[in-house]
Amino acid sequence: MNNSFGGGDAAEKRNREQGSELLPKFDDRGLLSAVVTDSGTGEVLMVAFMNAEALQKTIETSRAHFWSRSRQSLWMKGESSGNVLEVQEMLVDCDQDAIVLKVKPAGPTCHTGARSCFYRRIEGGELVDASR
Repeated sequence: MNNSFGGGDAAEKRNREQGSELLPKFDDRGLLSAVVTDSGTGEVLMVAFMNAEALQKTIETSRAHFWSRSRQSLWMKGESSGNVLEVQEMLVDCDQDAIVLKVKPAGPTCHTGARSCFYRRIEGGELVDASR
């Protein structure tokens, strides 16, 4: 895994977009966006960020790891709650600056106790419970 922050020449761009090598393109803070979905239902569960270490740990353990921007530290989802996210599949977008994790959740994903962090819908500028 290459820890470059993007850029590079045309050959590197072509390899990143069409090759088989994992060449993550981290932003200027060293992060990738990670969209987490339920592997069974396709429901979006959460969006988080991964640095190189979180990505590597996720690959090695098949458990979702992220970088906490507020705590400035690595964390494994469920390390305190037990609601781990078992990674079933990882997808990378065309320019390798975003990851989709298809997971099997061991419980609620949101820190509020909701199944998904996306538990509210916007209707007419107001937030309403998305389960209704």
